[in-house]
Amino acid sequence: MREIEVQKLTDNIRDMCIEAVHELSPDMLDVFQSACESEKSPLGKKILEQLQENLKIAKEDRIPICQDTGMAVVFLEVGQDVHFTGGNVENAVNEGVRRGYVEGYLRKSVVGDPIIRENTKDNTPAVVYYEIVPGDQVKITVAPKGFGSENMSRIFMLKPADGIDGVRQAILTAVKDAGPNACPPMVVGVGIGGTFEKCALLAKKALTRNAGERSSIPYVADLEREMLEKINKLGIGPGGLGGSTTALAVNINTYATHIAGLPVAVNICCHVNRHAVRVI
Repeated sequence: MREIEVQKLTDNIRDMCIEAVHELSPDMLDVFQSACESEKSPLGKKILEQLQENLKIAKEDRIPICQDTGMAVVFLEVGQDVHFTGGNVENAVNEGVRRGYVEGYLRKSVVGDPIIRENTKDNTPAVVYYEIVPGDQVKITVAPKGFGSENMSRIFMLKPADGIDGVRQAILTAVKDAGPNACPPMVVGVGIGGTFEKCALLAKKALTRNAGERSSIPYVADLEREMLEKINKLGIGPGGLGGSTTALAVNINTYATHIAGLPVAVNICCHVNRHAVRVI
C-alpha cells in the first residue's frame, strides 16, 4: 500500500489549473498546426493564424488563452493500492482548484446554485470523477470547460434500429446546430452506449484523449475518421466564417448498453480544448 498525502493533490491541481488555461497541450498544438497548413479558405487561414498568434501571446505573457477560464472538470484515476492521508480527497481537489483560480488570477465563473446564481468567488466546486484502477499511482486530468461550447452539447436517446447511421446523423446534427457558437474549429467528443448519464461522461472523457490518437476499436477508429471528414465538409470553418476546418478532431468512446437503447452524447469543445495531465 502506497500512502499519498492529499496535499500533493492540492498542489498539483493548483498548478494544472493555471497551466491548462495558459498553454495549449502538445497534442492540440500538433493538430492546430496541421489545420493552419491545410485550410483552403484564405479567410479561414487568416483566422487560424490569428488564433495561433493568440496562443503564442498567452504562453509567453502568462495570460489566459480565452477570457472564459471554464469550470474545472477533474478526473482522478486512483490506483487500488493507494491510501490517501491527511484529509478528505474531494476537499483537497477543490482546494487545488480554489488556489489555482485565485492565485492564478483566473476568471471565477462558478455559481453555487443554478437558480439563485450567486458566484462562489473561487471557481469551486469542481466537477470531480473517480475511477479505481490497478496499481499504486494516481493519474490526474484537469480540464477547464468553457460554456460557449458546453452549451452546444447534446444527448440523443436513439432506438437500436437507428444503428450507426443514426449515430452519424446525431453527430452531424449537433455540430450543425452548434455552428459558430462553439468557437470553431472545434474538438468533438462522442459517447455511444451506456445509459443517459454514462454516454455523456464517455463524451466528456473523450475530449481529454490526445487529439491525434484513434480508438483501439477498428470500426470506431473508422467512424472517427469519417465524421471528421464529414464535419469539415460542412463549411462552418474557423470562427464560423467558412472554410475547410470546422473540427480539429473527433474522439469517440463506447460502452455496453441495454438491448432497448442506443444513447449518443456529443460534447463539443472549442479549438483550445484545455486539459493537463499528471501522474503522481
